[in-house]
Amino acid sequence: MNHSTSTATEAFVAHRNLLFTVAYEMLGSAADAEDVLQETWLRWAGVDLGAVRDRRAYLVRITTRQALSRLRTLGRRKESYVGPWLPEPLLTSPDVAEDVELAESVSMAMLLVLETLTPTERAVFVLREVFDLGYDEIADAVGKSPAAVRQIAHRARAHVAARRPRGAVSPAESRDALDAFQRAAATGDLQGLLDILAPDVVFLGDGGGIKQAVPRPIVGADKVGRLLAAGLGRMAAVGTLRPAQVNGHPALILRADGAIDTVLAVRVDDGLITGLYAVRNPEKLSHMRQETALRR
Repeated sequence: MNHSTSTATEAFVAHRNLLFTVAYEMLGSAADAEDVLQETWLRWAGVDLGAVRDRRAYLVRITTRQALSRLRTLGRRKESYVGPWLPEPLLTSPDVAEDVELAESVSMAMLLVLETLTPTERAVFVLREVFDLGYDEIADAVGKSPAAVRQIAHRARAHVAARRPRGAVSPAESRDALDAFQRAAATGDLQGLLDILAPDVVFLGDGGGIKQAVPRPIVGADKVGRLLAAGLGRMAAVGTLRPAQVNGHPALILRADGAIDTVLAVRVDDGLITGLYAVRNPEKLSHMRQETALRR
């Protein structure tokens, strides 16, 4: 390995977790984020490092461009996806939960909000709000003028503010909600679970056409309660329900025959569950086997 290759490798490795986090927040898919990192490396390996002033910024720029082009392709793929599409869950380390802003930005609830932005709005929002990049740097990465990027950032912020969870959710609130869920599964105490469902709770199940899941969102405490009543008994019979840190927040993992069957994440607003997200598509569960390092 010659000197410039080893220097390029060192710089890439030093920023790899940050680049993965940028790509994952833009795509909601760990598999696609990994592909983007491969493409970033191939381009980075061909760069004249002598001409690069700020390696971190340059790498973020390549990653953003790759993620943007993939995001546009993903949009087309999602149109033919069977049933609701949910982000790919990640098993995360405790330090992600400790960085409250990072944890909020990678939560299932926030990734679903980011899905409602255009690709450029999403890139600008992530780079500005999560990674605190300057407008000039972002303009470089998304191929717009700094003035246009300011406008896009303003629009994206307003859009996200109207849809994001109503307040920062404390881990304790999420844990309380999931404890009630676990109790209901173990003891059949459905009332305890119904007590923490918000009237307008939404249940989304992602089986990707491979595993059985609800084909469309289920809305309202009554309907969601009935669905859970039917499902919880089956759940308790076939497997084990255990807590885990997923995307920086408490969640539950259902294992059947030792294999991960379902990852269940929640969105909590004002102490009540407003969103229940059950990821069952086996193609989306590979990053639950070991912790993924995320960085800002």
